Amino acid sequence: MAAEPTLEAPIGDVAAETHASTEHASGGLPQFEMQHWAGQIGYLLILFAITYVLIAKVFAPRMRRVIDERAETIDGAIATARSVQAEAEAQAEAARAEVDKARADARATAAAAKARVTEEFNARLAADEAVVGARIAEAEAKIAATRDAAMGNVTTIATDATSAMVERLTGKAPTAAELSATIKGAA
Repeated sequence: MAAEPTLEAPIGDVAAETHASTEHASGGLPQFEMQHWAGQIGYLLILFAITYVLIAKVFAPRMRRVIDERAETIDGAIATARSVQAEAEAQAEAARAEVDKARADARATAAAAKARVTEEFNARLAADEAVVGARIAEAEAKIAATRDAAMGNVTTIATDATSAMVERLTGKAPTAAELSATIKGAA
């Protein structure tokens, strides 16, 4: 039978492998070795200087320009918005003034129309009253004339009625002088 491989490695072998890897030149991190630090510091300073110059002379001015343009755009938009708002407020105030003026004009027109209608009504009422007054006066004059005519006929009617009664009662007709004296004495 063949020997089975074991999963456990002898402890001594692990230490031997670790020691072998440290002796090998490519093992470990060379940036932590002191002999390379002078070159790394030099490259660091050169790269820092190049990066600083690029940022200070190329990228920062471009970013500053973009930031300034944005600030100008925002300031311009705010100024435009304020001017538009002021213009809108001015237009709203003008519209309010026009509405108030229109209301005042409407009230004045309504008052003038009411006064005109009232005046026309009063004139028409006065004219109608004058016509009615004239008709009443005319009717009263007719009534007075009729009454006067009737009063004038009363004597004749009374004379005729008295004559008829006396004749019926006595059987003989009275004379005009007797009738006249009797009617005047009764009145």
